[in-house]
Amino acid sequence: MTAIGSESVADQARRLLEPVIAREGFELVEVEWGREGSSWVLRLFVDRPGGVTIDHCQELSRTIEPILDVEDFIEPAYALEVSSPGLDRPLRKPADFERFAGQRVQVKTYGPIDTPAGPRKNWSGTLKGFKDGAVELDVDGTVHRIPHDRIAKAHLEYDFEADLKRKE
Repeated sequence: MTAIGSESVADQARRLLEPVIAREGFELVEVEWGREGSSWVLRLFVDRPGGVTIDHCQELSRTIEPILDVEDFIEPAYALEVSSPGLDRPLRKPADFERFAGQRVQVKTYGPIDTPAGPRKNWSGTLKGFKDGAVELDVDGTVHRIPHDRIAKAHLEYDFEADLKRKE
């Protein structure tokens, strides 16, 4: 059986698995479906406060595999991978932008957004939060409001230098 109608495999997997993963105490951050070499891979990125361990990923995989087998909506043979979103975690939902307020992020918009310094579509700054449908981002001391529906991609920006200084 393959993807139903115009709904992609990733979208179907998200719809099916998001409630299951939530019941286990995790958030489904991202779903990827694609080829790697000659193999197909369904990759699920999960998170929760306090982080995700390898044991968590293995447990979730054991919970999810039988569900995918029963639903049987993916035609080619594939590998299932369950993973943490990593240090550069993607930000998608308004709650993501609230949860990670105060952290450095990178944002790309679908097109340029006018600013006093000129139009830009690539942003890097400190996330202030989410308010009235827009992400608030402090870039060099100026807070910009970026409409959520204009954001093509956003992710945390890990500062290795700052982390090294904290450990010294």
